[in-house]
Amino acid sequence: MELAHSLLLNEDALAQITEAKRPVFIFEWLRFLDKVLVAANKVDVKEKQKKLVEQLTGLISSAPGPPTRKLLAKNLATLYSIGDTFTVFQTLDKCNDIIKSKDDTPAYLPTKLAAVACVGAFYEKMGRMLGSSFPDTINNLLKALKSAESQGRGEILLSLQKVLSGLGGAAASCHRDIYKNARSLLTDRSMAVRCAVAKCLLELQNEAVFMWTTELENVATLCFKALEGSNYGVRVAVAKLLGTVMATALMPKQAAVMRQNVKRATLEEVLELMATGFLRGGSGFLKSGGEMLKGGGSVSREVRVGVTQAYVVFVTTLGGQWLERNFATFLSHVLDLVSHPRATQTHVEAVYSRRCVSFMLRATLGGLLGEKAQIAAGKEICQAISKQMRAVEAVVNDISGENKAGAGDVSASQHVMVCALKELGSLVQSLSATASPLIQEPSVGLLETVTSVLLHPSMAARLAAAWCLRCVAVALPYQLTPLLDRCAERINNLKSSPEAVSGYSFAMAALLGGVHQCPLGIPHTKGKVIAEDLLRTAAQNSRLSLQRTQAGWLLLGVPPLCPKKPEETPSPGRSPWRAELEHCVVKASMRSFVAHCPELLTEDVIRRLMTPIECAMTMIVPAIIKVHGAHLKASAAMVRLRLYDILALLPPKTYEGSFNALLRELVAEFTLTDNSANTTTSLLRSLCHYDDSVLMGSWLQETDHKSIEDQLQPNSASGSGALEHDPSSIYLRVPVGEAIPGPLPLGVSVIDASVALFGVVFPHVSFKHRLQMLDHFAECIKQAKGVRQQAVQLNIFTAVLSALKGLAENKSTLGPEEVRKSALALVMGALDNPNPILRCAAGEALGRMAQVVGEATFIARMAQTSFDKLKSARDVVSRTGHSLALGCLHRYVGGIGSGQHLKTSVSILLALAQDGSSHEVQTWALHSLALIVDSSGPMYRGYVEPTLSLVLTLLLTVPPSHTEVHQCLGRCLGALITTVGPELQGNSTISTIRSSCLVGCAIMQDHSDSLVQAAAISCLQQLHMFAPRHVNLSSLVPCLCLSPVAASCCSGLPETACSERSCRGLRVRHEPDLNITETGLEGVLFGMLDRETDRKLCSDIHDTLGHMLSSLAVEKLSHWLKLCKDVLAATTDSEKKDEMDDDTMFTGLGEDDKSKPSVAPRWVTRVFAADCLCRIILLCENADKTHFDLAAARDLLVLHLSDLIRMAFMAATDHSNQLRMAGLQALEDIIKKFASVPEPEFPGHVILEQYQANVGAALRPAFSPDTPSDITAKACQVCSTWIGSGVVSDLNDLRRVHNLLVSSLDKVQAGKGSSSQLYSESATTMEKLAVLKAWAEVRWKMSRKLGDDDEDEEDLGTDVLPPDSLITLVQPELPSLSRLWLAMLRDYALLTLPAEFSSQLPPDGGAFYTPETIDTARLHYRSSWAPVLHAVALWLNSTGFGAGVGQEEVSSAPSKPPGLPQGGSTTIKTFEESVKDRMHLMLGVSIEFLCFPRPEEPIEHVMSCLRALCTLLETPCAKTHIADDQLLAVELLNVLHRLLLTRDPPAVQLQVTAVVQETIRAAHDHLQRQKTEDGEKDSQASLGEGGDTGELVPGKSLVFAAMELLVFILVRHLPQLNTRVKESPSHVPLRPQRLPEKSARLVANAVSILAELPSLCSPAGSMTILPTVLFLVTGVLKETAVKTPDNSVPVPVAAALQSIKTIFTSPIARMESVQTQWTSLVRSSLASVLEYSQPGEPDMDEVSMLTAITLFLLSASSELVGVTVLQKGCMDHFRNALNSSDPWVQARCYQLLLSVFQHSSRALSTPYIHALAPLMVEKLKAVERSRPGTAAELQAVQEGIRVLENLVGMGEDQNRVQLLALLVPTLVSYLLDENSISSAPQVSKGLHEFALQNLMRIGPLYPAAFKIVIGAAPELKTRLESAIRANQASSKAKAAARQAQPAVQAAPTIKLKTSFF
Repeated sequence: MELAHSLLLNEDALAQITEAKRPVFIFEWLRFLDKVLVAANKVDVKEKQKKLVEQLTGLISSAPGPPTRKLLAKNLATLYSIGDTFTVFQTLDKCNDIIKSKDDTPAYLPTKLAAVACVGAFYEKMGRMLGSSFPDTINNLLKALKSAESQGRGEILLSLQKVLSGLGGAAASCHRDIYKNARSLLTDRSMAVRCAVAKCLLELQNEAVFMWTTELENVATLCFKALEGSNYGVRVAVAKLLGTVMATALMPKQAAVMRQNVKRATLEEVLELMATGFLRGGSGFLKSGGEMLKGGGSVSREVRVGVTQAYVVFVTTLGGQWLERNFATFLSHVLDLVSHPRATQTHVEAVYSRRCVSFMLRATLGGLLGEKAQIAAGKEICQAISKQMRAVEAVVNDISGENKAGAGDVSASQHVMVCALKELGSLVQSLSATASPLIQEPSVGLLETVTSVLLHPSMAARLAAAWCLRCVAVALPYQLTPLLDRCAERINNLKSSPEAVSGYSFAMAALLGGVHQCPLGIPHTKGKVIAEDLLRTAAQNSRLSLQRTQAGWLLLGVPPLCPKKPEETPSPGRSPWRAELEHCVVKASMRSFVAHCPELLTEDVIRRLMTPIECAMTMIVPAIIKVHGAHLKASAAMVRLRLYDILALLPPKTYEGSFNALLRELVAEFTLTDNSANTTTSLLRSLCHYDDSVLMGSWLQETDHKSIEDQLQPNSASGSGALEHDPSSIYLRVPVGEAIPGPLPLGVSVIDASVALFGVVFPHVSFKHRLQMLDHFAECIKQAKGVRQQAVQLNIFTAVLSALKGLAENKSTLGPEEVRKSALALVMGALDNPNPILRCAAGEALGRMAQVVGEATFIARMAQTSFDKLKSARDVVSRTGHSLALGCLHRYVGGIGSGQHLKTSVSILLALAQDGSSHEVQTWALHSLALIVDSSGPMYRGYVEPTLSLVLTLLLTVPPSHTEVHQCLGRCLGALITTVGPELQGNSTISTIRSSCLVGCAIMQDHSDSLVQAAAISCLQQLHMFAPRHVNLSSLVPCLCLSPVAASCCSGLPETACSERSCRGLRVRHEPDLNITETGLEGVLFGMLDRETDRKLCSDIHDTLGHMLSSLAVEKLSHWLKLCKDVLAATTDSEKKDEMDDDTMFTGLGEDDKSKPSVAPRWVTRVFAADCLCRIILLCENADKTHFDLAAARDLLVLHLSDLIRMAFMAATDHSNQLRMAGLQALEDIIKKFASVPEPEFPGHVILEQYQANVGAALRPAFSPDTPSDITAKACQVCSTWIGSGVVSDLNDLRRVHNLLVSSLDKVQAGKGSSSQLYSESATTMEKLAVLKAWAEVRWKMSRKLGDDDEDEEDLGTDVLPPDSLITLVQPELPSLSRLWLAMLRDYALLTLPAEFSSQLPPDGGAFYTPETIDTARLHYRSSWAPVLHAVALWLNSTGFGAGVGQEEVSSAPSKPPGLPQGGSTTIKTFEESVKDRMHLMLGVSIEFLCFPRPEEPIEHVMSCLRALCTLLETPCAKTHIADDQLLAVELLNVLHRLLLTRDPPAVQLQVTAVVQETIRAAHDHLQRQKTEDGEKDSQASLGEGGDTGELVPGKSLVFAAMELLVFILVRHLPQLNTRVKESPSHVPLRPQRLPEKSARLVANAVSILAELPSLCSPAGSMTILPTVLFLVTGVLKETAVKTPDNSVPVPVAAALQSIKTIFTSPIARMESVQTQWTSLVRSSLASVLEYSQPGEPDMDEVSMLTAITLFLLSASSELVGVTVLQKGCMDHFRNALNSSDPWVQARCYQLLLSVFQHSSRALSTPYIHALAPLMVEKLKAVERSRPGTAAELQAVQEGIRVLENLVGMGEDQNRVQLLALLVPTLVSYLLDENSISSAPQVSKGLHEFALQNLMRIGPLYPAAFKIVIGAAPELKTRLESAIRANQASSKAKAAARQAQPAVQAAPTIKLKTSFF
C-alpha cells in the first residue's frame, strides 16, 4: 500500500499485483492524491500535470466503482483548479462523449457514471471559469437522463446539482429545462432517484425564481406525490425541498427579488398549500374532486408524515425570530389542521394527526425559541385553549339544542385540546423553574385555563389537561400540594357531575404520579384520604357511583400511596356490568401495588390478593358479553389487560392451580380466536435482537423523527399511543425515551399483555401441555388465510419467542424430542415466509431454541438443514431466511458450541454475499457473517483475510444507494477488527490487514448515510484502540462537529465514545481550513446543547465536553472559564450579537446568517456549565497546588477568582432551582479551596475577604420563606462553611450570614405540624437537619479556633480571630440548640436500630420525622448526624454534661421528649440519670457507626465521630461512666481496632489513638480512686487487672484490648517488630528508616499509651504484660533511632525514652512480691538495648541509645548494680561515644556521663568514674594540640570540662589537689598568648575565654588547693597572669561600648526537647 503513496500512479507496482487488489490500490492512490494536491507545491503539480491528467482520465474508462469515481472526479477538478486549465475543455469533451455513447451494456455503466461524476465535479469546483460550455453539457446530461437506468438517473441528477451550485445565477437559461426534466422523476420507482431529484431541485430553487412564484402550487403537488409510497430518506429530502421552497416564497432571497419584480406569496397562501398536503395528500385539487367532496378516501400516511417534516423545515428555515413574531398565526393554523374532519376520520387517524401536530410544535418551539420567547408562546397556547373551551361550554350548556352542528365541534375540539395541552405541558416541563412567570402571571391564568379543561366532555381532553398539570407540578414542585388541594376541594363541590369527578380524579392521579419526579415530595397523607373518601361516597348515588368508584380506585393505584392491603373488592350485589368495570379499575390499583411495593408483598398479602384475582379469572369468560350485550366488550378487555398485568408481576407459583384456564384464555387472545380484527402485537421488535434492525427495513431507526415515523411501521396501531387508551398510564412512570406516556389501543395492549404473560407462565407448564399448545399454534396458522394468517403468525411467533426467552432466563429446557420437533417445524416453516419480519423472528427463535436445548446433535441437525437449503435454493426469500438462521445459531450458541460448522457457514455466506443480483440476499448474508465473526472470536482468525478482501471489494462496487448493504459491511469490518485485536499493532504481514481496514473506513466515512458513517467512526475507534500509532483521527473532528447526524450516530453506536474521539481529535490540532469559531469545538458543543432536544444526544455531548474538560481545562484555563461564564451570563437573547450560527459556519451552506440567531443558553445548559465550573476547580487542585497561590502568577485559577465568585453568584440567584443548587455548590467549593489563600498585598488578610458582600448576597435569597427545602439545606451548608472558614474576622460582617442561620433555626423550633406544608415531611426533615448540621459545624469550627482541639493538621488561620468572637455568635443559641441536637441524635439512634427492633420505634415518629417517611428520613439523618454528635460532645464537655443548664430543659425536645420510655410523664430526672442516658446515647450512636461504617460514608463522618468520642471522654462524668463499666470500654477498643483494619488515612488512626488514650486515662483515674478508698496495703496487691494470678482474659480485659490495638498500629508501621517476619526465610533485614511525619506521631502515641498500661494492672498482671511492653518499646527505639542531619530527636524515639522512664519509675518496682521477675526484666531489657546498639551500624543514632542506657542506669540503679556483664557493655558504649569522631555525640556523651557520675547511689557511679574519667582527661588534654575548629567541637570540649569540674567538686578534700592538678593545667593549656589572640579564629578565641572564666571561678572556690597547683608549675602561672592582663585591657575597651548596648543573656546552646531526667 505504501507504493500507492506517490504523486503519479506507480504503474509498475500496479502491474505486479493481482487483478483483485488493483481497485484497492487505485483507490488508495486517489486518497493520497486527494490529500497531497491541496498541500503540494504548485510548480511540482504543473510539471507533472500532463501525465497526471492522462492517468486520471485513463481511469475513467477502467470502470471504477462508486467511491473511486467520486474521488477520481474530485481529484481531476482539484488538479485543474490548482494547475493550468489549458486541457480542461478537452477532458470535458471526452466525458461528454462517453456520456453520449450508445453503449448500454452493464459493463460500460461504471465508465459512464464516472464521466458524469467528473462533469459535476468540474462545474462545482470551477463554475463560471468554464464559461459558455454549460448549455451543451446540461443538454447532454438531460438527454442521457431520459434513457438512463436508475443508478444513472441518480448520478446524473447529483451531477446537475453540482453544475447548478457551481454556476449559480449564470445558468438561468437552462433552469426551465432542468425543472421540466427533473419534475417527472420525483415520482420515480427508485427511492434513491427521488432523493437525488429532491436535492437537485433544492439547488435549483436558490436561483430559479419561478419555482417559488408561478410554479409554487405545482411544486407542492409534486412533492405530495413524491411522498406517496416513499421511504424515510425520500421523506427527509422532499420535506427539505418543500419546506425550503415555501420559506423562500414567503421571504425571497434579496438578490433574486431585485432581478425580477416578484409577487410575494402571503403567509396564509403558503400555509394553505401545505395544509392541502396534510389533509388531502398527493391527489390534485380537482382531479378527483368528486369523491373528495364526499369525504371519502383518507390521506396516505407517508404524505402526512412528510408534510409534517416539511412544516418543521419551513419554520426552521425562516428562523426563531420569524417564529416569535408569527407564532399566533402558526399556532392557530396548526391547531386548525387537527380539528379538520379530514384529519380525524377514525380514532387512530385522529391520534396520528395529533402526533404529527405535536411533533411540529415540539420541534419548532422546543429548539428555535429562547426561554423568554417560549414563555410568550406558552401564553398564546393558553389563550387558544381558553378560546376553544369557551366554544365547548357554549355547546354543552346549550340545552335548547339550537346549535346542532356544535356536537361535531366538540369532538373536533378534543383533538385541538390534546395537542395544545401536550405542548403546553412539554414547554413548562422543559422550562422547569424558569416557567414561574408563566404560571404566576394572573393575566395568563394558566392553571385556571388548564383546570377548566378537566370538565371537557371528552375523556382525551380531560386526560391531556391532567397530564399538563402533572408537567406544571414537576416543573414547579411548590405547586403540587396546592393543586392537589384544589382538585380535592372541587371534587367535593362538584360531586354531581360525572365529568368533574372523572376529570379531577385524573388530575389528582396525574399529580400524584408526578411526585416521584419531585425530590421533595408531598405531605404523606394527601392522596389516600381523598381516594378513600371517594370510595365511601360511591355507594350513595347510583348514576355517579361508576365514575366515583373509578376515580377512587384510580387514585389508590398511584405509586406513592401504595395502600397497605387493597382488600376491598366490588360487592357481588351490584349488576354484573358495573362490577365488571369496577373490576378493571380495582385491578389497576392492585397492579400498581404489586409493582411499586414489592417489599410489602408478604405471602399473606399475596394470599389475600389471590381471592379477587381468582374471581376475576372465572369472570373473564366471554359469556358475560353474550348475556349483557356487546357494549361491554371494551371493559371486559380492560379487565383482562389488568389481570394479565398483575399475574405477570406475581410469582407464577401462586396461581399454579389456574394455569389451564389461564393458558386457554391467553392462547385464544393472541391467536385471535374470538377477535375478528387482524390485530398484531407490538412486542415483536423488542423481542428480536436490536442488531437485526437493519434487516427489517425502516424499523428501529433512531432518528429525530421517530415519534411520527412510528406511524408507518408495519405492525398494527404502531405509533398510535394515546392517553385515553388506558387512563392508568397517567400516573405510571413514563417509559424511557418518551416525553409523554402513550399506551397503545386496548386491542393491541391486551394481546401484548397476553404474550408477555405467556412467556412468564410457559416455563412452569408441563411438557404435555407445551406440546398441545405448539400443535395448536401450527393448526391456527394453517386455518387462517391471507392477511389474517400473517397477523396470527406474527402473534404466535412473538409468543413463542417470549416463551423461549422465559425458558432461557429460568435456565430450564424445552422438553423431550416431540416437543422439540413440533417447535422446530413451527420455526422452520417461517424461515421461508415472504414477510421479512417473520423471517427475522424465526431466525431469532431458532437461535434461542438452540440455546435452550443446548445439545450438539440438535444444533448440528438445525445447521445441516439450513446448509442443504442454501445450497439448493435460488429464491431470495429462503436464501435470506436460512442465512440469518446460521447467524443466529452462532450468536446464541457461541463460537465453541458451533465451531465445527464454522468453515461451512463462512464459505456459504461469502458466496451469498457476492450475489450482485439481489441486494437483499447480500444484506442478510453479510449481517449473518458479522454475527458469526462476532461470536467466534479468535476462532475466526483463519478466515479474516478472505472476508476482509470481500468486504473491501463490495465497498468499492456496491452502489451507495443500497445503504443496508453498506451498513452490514460496516458491521462486518468492525467485527473483523475486533477479531484481529491487538495484533494490529504489528509491522510484518499484519500491515496489509491494517491498511485494508483503514481503506474500508475511508470509503464508509464518505458515504452519504449517517449510519454508515457511524459504522466507519466505530471502526476507526476500534482501530485506534488497538493500533493508535497508525490511525490519524484529526479528520474526524470536523466531521463530528459538522453534522449533528454524525454526533447522533455516535450516540446511536453501542459504545458511545464520541467523547474520547473528540478529545483525541482535538489533540491532533484542527486543520487550518476548518472554520471553527474562536470558541472552538467546545463552544460548538455548548451551542448544540441548546438546540438539541434528543436526551441521549445531549447526554453524549455532556460526556464529550466532560472528557475534553478533564484533558484540556487546566492548560487552557481562561478559555474554559470564559466559556462557562458566557453560558452563565447569557440570560437574554438580545445580548447575543447576530453572529453566524455554528451550523452554517461548518457546513458552509451559507444560509442567510439572519435565518438562525442562536438561542440564549437554556437553564439545563447553564446548570451543566455550573457543574463544569466545580469540575474545573477540582481539576486545578489535583493538577497543581499553585493554582491557589497568588504569588506565582501564571494562568492560574486564583487570578480568575472574581470570575469564579461572579459565576457562582449568578447561578445561585437564578430562577431555576437546579441552577441555584449548582451555584451554591460551586460557591461552597470556592470557599473551601480559597479560604486560606493569603492576599500578598495585604499581609495577614486572605484573598476572599473582599468578596464578603457577594457571598452574603448569594446566600440571602435561599432563606426566603418560599424557597424549596433542598436549596435552603444546601445554603445552610454554605453558611457554615463560610463562617467556619475564618475568612471574615469582623463580627459585624459575619453577622449578616449568621442572621440567616438564626432565622432558619426559628423555623426548626416551630416543631412538627407547622401549618402550611407544601412538600413531604421528609423534605421538612431534610431542611431542619441541614440547619442543625450547619450550626453543629459552626460550633466545631469555633472550638478549633479556641484550640480545644490540639489538632494541627490543617490550621485554618488560627490567629485570625480574637478568641471570643465566634463564641459570642453561637452562645445565645446554645441552650435551644443543644436540646434540638440531642433530640435529633435520639431520633437517629432509633432509626439505626435493626429491623427486628422496629416495634420499639415510637408510633408517631420522632422529633423531626414522621413514621410514614421513615425510609427517606433515614438518608437525611445519615448525612447530618456526625457533626451534630461532635457538637453535642463539645457542649457536654463545656457545660460538664449540662450541669449548669436548667434541669427542665435537659430532657425536653422541641415538641415532646421523643423516644423516652416514660412518654408524657413529667418526672424530672436526676442529674446522674440524665448523664447516664446521654452517655448511652452518645456511645451507642458512635459505637454502632464505627462498628461498620459503610464504604460510601465520607471520611469526615468517621473523623467527627472519633473527635466527638475524644471530646466526650475528656469530661470527668464520661470518664467515670466508661470506667465503671469495663466491658463497655473493651467493646469500644475492639470497635476502634476494627476501624483501624478498614480505614487507612493517618488522620483517622491518630484520632483513634487519642480516643484510646482517653479511655486508658479514665481507667487509670478509676483505679487510683479505688486505691485511695481501700487504704490497706494488702488489698492493693490484687487491685487492677490480672488480680493475684496475673491472668488477662481476652474479651473482658481492657489492657488486653488496648494491647491488641496498639500492637496492630506498631506492626503496621514497623513490620520489623513482628518476630515472625524476621524468622521467615525470605526476610531481608531492613535498615532503620525515618518514618513519615504522621506515622511517626502514630507510633509515638502508641508507645506512650503502652507505657501507661502496666499501671492499670495488679503487680502480677503487670508482670504478664511487661515483657511484651518492654520488647515493643525497645524495638521501637531500635527501629526509629536514626541519625538526622540536624541532630533532632525523632518523635517515636522521644516517646520510647519517656516510656522507659515511666515504666522503670512506676511503683511496681517497689513491690516485694514481684521483685525477682522485675529485676530479670530490667536486666534483660538493658541487655537488648545494648545488643541493638552495637557499634558499626551506619545510621544508628548513638545518642538516643546512650540516652536509653543512661535512663536504665538512673531509673533502675538497684537492679543493675554489680551486674558486671551489663556494666562492661554500658562502659563500652560510653567509651565508643567518647572516641566518636562526631563532636555532637561527644558533647551528649559528656552530658549523660555527668548524670551517671552524679547518681546518688555510689555503688552505681563509682565503677563508671574509675573506668571512664581517665579517658576523658586524656581526651581533654589532647585539645591543646588540636584546637576546636567548629562551634560543635568547642561545645564538646566545654561539656567535658564541666564533667571534670563536677568530679573535682564531688571528690573529698584530701584528694582535691590531685583532681585540680588534672583540671587546672588542662584549662591553662587552652589559653592563647597575647600575640596570637588577635589573629586567632573565632572558635579558638571562644575556647580561650571559656578557659579563662572557668579558671577565675575555680580559684576562689578552692583557694588553698588552687595555690598549690599553680605554685607547682611556674609556666602555668605566667600564662595565666598574661591572659588576665590582656583580658582586663580589652574589657576596659569594651566597657565603653557596652554602655550603649543592653546586656544579652547567653543561653546554653544544647537543649533537649524533652527532659527525661
